[in-house]
Amino acid sequence: MTVRLTGEPALIGAWVVALCASLAVLFIGEVLGQMPCLLCWYQRVFMFPLAIILGLGLWWGDTRIGRYGVLLSIGGGAIALWHVGLYVGIIPEPIQPCTATGPSCTDDNQLIVGVPIPLLSLLAFALTATLSALSLKDPGHEP
Repeated sequence: MTVRLTGEPALIGAWVVALCASLAVLFIGEVLGQMPCLLCWYQRVFMFPLAIILGLGLWWGDTRIGRYGVLLSIGGGAIALWHVGLYVGIIPEPIQPCTATGPSCTDDNQLIVGVPIPLLSLLAFALTATLSALSLKDPGHEP
């Protein structure tokens, strides 16, 4: 028995990832009081609408809403990829900390389950893009 993740189940998965990522960054910013850096703000600009648009698509039964999920995820993923490049030192520019006095998303002590926050963001965008793309496949026409 094989399980195919297409159509509405894939869209639900993309929405859950976007919702969890949005709630996580809200928790870090609003509850923990950590002001996001400029790159984190730009990534939020793409992630927050993903949670809303994909949720509304599920609510309205719009099976084509994944198109917007793919585009928003690619935009946010590009910024997250740049952030990861700065974090690991591939891009030869100094990384700007989130705040001058407080913790930063790029500090070594800001790892979540051993993974840096910029890399988690990149993984979330990659997952939402993949699941959004899979949601566009019609499960009724697969071999």
